[in-house]
Amino acid sequence: MSKTVAIIEDNVAIAEMYKFKLSQKGYNVIMAHDGKQGLALVTKTPPDFILLDLMMPEMTGDEMLEKLRATDWGSNIRVCILTNISKDEAPQSLRLLHVDRYIVKAHYTPTQVAELVHDLLKGDSIVK
Repeated sequence: MSKTVAIIEDNVAIAEMYKFKLSQKGYNVIMAHDGKQGLALVTKTPPDFILLDLMMPEMTGDEMLEKLRATDWGSNIRVCILTNISKDEAPQSLRLLHVDRYIVKAHYTPTQVAELVHDLLKGDSIVK
């Protein structure tokens, strides 16, 4: 069965670009456009991997990740922060919330992001 990637991104056009590239690689992609929707989505359909924006309405990405990490089921989900905030400007709390990667969107093409997700999940032996 293919792995599920959740894209939590408030810019719909950007989310759709990542969805397209990940779908081409065979992933099941689910999306939400703010942190509150994102948390509800991943609670209902736990993904294998999350691409998470930081600056979003309703609930920021770091707030969502903090709530996710506080749950048993969400403590080990792989997460890549995908934002236009430099690592130096990122909330300090992220350092304690275990992220697999931190990517500045402007520095990566959607194809490169899809390849990174694929590489990170390749060694993942979780079977759903």
